Amino acid sequence: MVYTVSLNPSLDYIVTVPEFKMGHTNRTESEVLLPGGKGINVSTVLQHLDVENIAIYFAAGFVGEEIGRRLEDYGIETEPIMMREGCSRINIKLRNSEGTEINAGGPMIAERYITQLKERLQQLKEGDILVLAGSIPKGMPSSLYADLMAELAGKGIRFVVDAAGDVLRETLQYRPFLIKPNRDEMELFFCTAIETEEELFEKAEELQKLGAQNVLVSLGGEGAALLAADGRRYRKQAPKGTVVNAVGAGDSMVAGFLSGYLETEDYAQAFRRGLAAGSASVFSEGLAEKEMIMRICDSLE
Repeated sequence: MVYTVSLNPSLDYIVTVPEFKMGHTNRTESEVLLPGGKGINVSTVLQHLDVENIAIYFAAGFVGEEIGRRLEDYGIETEPIMMREGCSRINIKLRNSEGTEINAGGPMIAERYITQLKERLQQLKEGDILVLAGSIPKGMPSSLYADLMAELAGKGIRFVVDAAGDVLRETLQYRPFLIKPNRDEMELFFCTAIETEEELFEKAEELQKLGAQNVLVSLGGEGAALLAADGRRYRKQAPKGTVVNAVGAGDSMVAGFLSGYLETEDYAQAFRRGLAAGSASVFSEGLAEKEMIMRICDSLE
């Protein structure tokens, strides 16, 4: 079973505002309201690809209830940790304004709720996959992902980490099965510019030496690269298409990779499906659907 954890989920209010102007009243041309958060995005695309998964997330207030309702409408199995205090966040995404986003902070998460999360994760079994994605919310230790992995170490659970900076660094000692930095995150991690493909793979090799097994790097419009656990290198350009919405593209790539690997245990196929899923989300109003993912994947052969 695949489990995703979302520490700070949201409702994403994605709007198209023609010729957005600061200091003026702007009216939307189109609006979409979606449950969001990196873990939830991974769960959604896994569901589209017929991969059974369970979304575990913190939720509070009427927004938290609405997140759960919408996920259930999608057919995603959920295990919310409901909090009495605060309210889950609503984020605003301006689709046609150079990727402008307004992301709320979200509620404070009390220690007793973190304890509930840890107790739930203790039920995971050998062979399960745990996806830890996104930044650590305010008031929580930056080592939280590493702490969770430490408590589960030795149980045969495969970890997937999509995080940046010190949050990622602290998890590497627990040998995550997959990490998915983007180019900017890798440059910040190593405090150096990465200008060539060879430099990209050299840094990926350093991440493997620190503990990562598979290093999947999203490169935006330039596609993606993978340094697989067996040492093989994969690199492909992004397929051509009309950019509609970049929200969740990286999360879709993670879901696509997991789907491909669970089906075939072949890194090349997992890489192609990951790139296809990320691209399909970019070309879609919402997150990628199976038909488009598989069509793009076939074109990448």
